[in-house]
Amino acid sequence: MSALFNFQSLLLVILLMICTCTYMRAVAPRLIDRNKEGFFGVFWMSARIGERLSPYVALACVVMAVTVLIQ
Repeated sequence: MSALFNFQSLLLVILLMICTCTYMRAVAPRLIDRNKEGFFGVFWMSARIGERLSPYVALACVVMAVTVLIQ
């Protein structure tokens, strides 16, 4: 089943995108910062969400990991 039709998979993809973009911005900031508009602006926004809401994103990742392990 596609991640677009399964809500849990969609949340997992969004969390992984946020975490990956935040990590990439920490390692190579010019890679993310040069594309603030357009389609690639989504990655810049994901990195900003990951930086500013990092405790909540970390908690969401832990909760998602537990739910994936339980199923």
